Amino acid sequence: MNKEKLGKVGGQAVIEGVMMQSQNYRAIAVRKSDGKIEVKRERIKSWIKDKKIDKIPFLRGAFILIDTMISGMNSLNFSSSFFLDEEEGDAIDKFLKKIFKDKANEAIIAVSLVISLLLSIGIFVLIPTFTGGLFAKVIKNHVVLNLIEGAIRIAILISYMALVSLNSDIKRVFQYHGAEHKSIYCYENDLELTVENARKFGRLHPRCGTNFLFIVMFVSIILFSFFGWPNPLLRIAIRIICIPIVAGIAYEIIKFLGKYNNILSKIVAYPGMMMQKITTKEPDDEQLEVALAALKAALNEK
Repeated sequence: MNKEKLGKVGGQAVIEGVMMQSQNYRAIAVRKSDGKIEVKRERIKSWIKDKKIDKIPFLRGAFILIDTMISGMNSLNFSSSFFLDEEEGDAIDKFLKKIFKDKANEAIIAVSLVISLLLSIGIFVLIPTFTGGLFAKVIKNHVVLNLIEGAIRIAILISYMALVSLNSDIKRVFQYHGAEHKSIYCYENDLELTVENARKFGRLHPRCGTNFLFIVMFVSIILFSFFGWPNPLLRIAIRIICIPIVAGIAYEIIKFLGKYNNILSKIVAYPGMMMQKITTKEPDDEQLEVALAALKAALNEK
């Protein structure tokens, strides 16, 4: 494995396609209904890099997370545009397009981001901390209570992933997720980017967003333990305020996983790797072809 290539490219599965990102380019490849592959490539423009925020350890994590969410939503919007007729859009999309016109896409992204953050807070902050609070009547140890809350948070995440994986459309997205990983392995091992070469690799990858989610869970357990177990409203406030701190620490750990391939990095990545058995599925050759098309475009290869 070429150590210089570790962590140099990343990606995301989208609807019937894959988004790949290198240091300079972001590319999306989508298999359209007619069987042809549509590829869109753009040079990455990031205010985070322009302001040198990406050079500041721990602070950069929260900003990069938001930037990644925005680019991910943009990629999903691009891929879905090939499969949704204008008349099939939901009421919110139609309303935003009517109000914001040319700026409708930016408005949709902003609304989607806010809704995603609110849902995440509700599911992974409110529910675990209130449920964990039920144990406070019989358990007085603050560390144990935080461990219970964290275990509930992890259980919710695993249950959610397992549930959505039963959907046939989501299963195809998870197959493209596997194709993304196999293609990146092919690149990191200095092999020609062909379906035959990518096919031989596993679908679980240590530098995956699923790993980031697990690391966030474990970091939050440790960090929140320092604040004891105050009343419910204060607990919620602390957890929300600490989200950027947790994201910052988790990002640095992911950066570590991206630079090294040793025993320590494998231990840290292991829980997320096991979670990927749910969030990735074995892709077929056509899906690998799409992922490789996105990767080649991101690497600026013809």
